[in-house]
Amino acid sequence: MPRGRKPVGQHALSNAERQARHRTRRLTQPVAVTIRTRRPIDRRSRPKRWRDAVSELLALQAEYADWLSTLPDSLCDSLTAQALEAIVELDLLTLAEIDLPRGYGRD
Repeated sequence: MPRGRKPVGQHALSNAERQARHRTRRLTQPVAVTIRTRRPIDRRSRPKRWRDAVSELLALQAEYADWLSTLPDSLCDSLTAQALEAIVELDLLTLAEIDLPRGYGRD
């Protein structure tokens, strides 16, 4: 029994025909390239990440307070103003005052 695929046409392709078919197929069908990237590992300790997150929240709250203070009078009763007031009224200083344990008996 012969091995391999059956010829598509009446006869088997010559090497030149096979190479030409391969070249045209490569030109018409681009190879799908998958790029896999990994996130960099965060090597900060949990208390350090906590302090960084709280400081970022406090900075954002200050920016929103500035935005609220410069909001035009026509927008003082809008949903944006209500959302900004809710953010400014949050008591984030209690989060900043939390002293996290260091863990593993190092408290």
